[in-house]
Amino acid sequence: MAKYKVGYMVGSLSSTSINRVLSKALIKAAPADLELTEIPIKDLPLYSQDLDADYPPGPQAVKDAIAASDAVLIITPEYNRSIPGPLKNALDWASRPYGQNSFDHVPAAVIGASIGNIGTALAQQAVRGVLSFSNARQMTAPEAYITFNPDVYEEDGSVTDEGLREVLTTFMEEFRTHIERVLTVIPRNR
Repeated sequence: MAKYKVGYMVGSLSSTSINRVLSKALIKAAPADLELTEIPIKDLPLYSQDLDADYPPGPQAVKDAIAASDAVLIITPEYNRSIPGPLKNALDWASRPYGQNSFDHVPAAVIGASIGNIGTALAQQAVRGVLSFSNARQMTAPEAYITFNPDVYEEDGSVTDEGLREVLTTFMEEFRTHIERVLTVIPRNR
């Protein structure tokens, strides 16, 4: 049985997203005591403060999923050297309304894949800035900027490249340790 529940967001809405492929590989690489569940973001309306008083069901479902999770993993592509719009929108909904920030003290990590050589480094930095402002407890190392090669990913999430498999396994093991450390000091009050 899982010891820690991890909600994850894939920052791309594309059905052929390479970051969705990466999410399957991360699930496969995760320690057995992590249970990963996607927090869907594709149907969220654009955030507007006008809706804070009567939160729509989709954004409320995102907030509820974060509340039901012990930690959050953000898997982001990089669009124009920054956060994809749908992901930024989801982060905004989750952190609002004022005083009801879902990320407060939540263990979090960020990773992403790109076909480029810098593998989402700038998007990850932008996401980390938002998570910092939202008071999430971020894993700062190891960082992982994945240059995507479709030939090494199997349908079941297995990775045939030994070096990449080691990177993903280490990342997920370190995230598990990070979750345990944060929750030992700051337990989730649900």
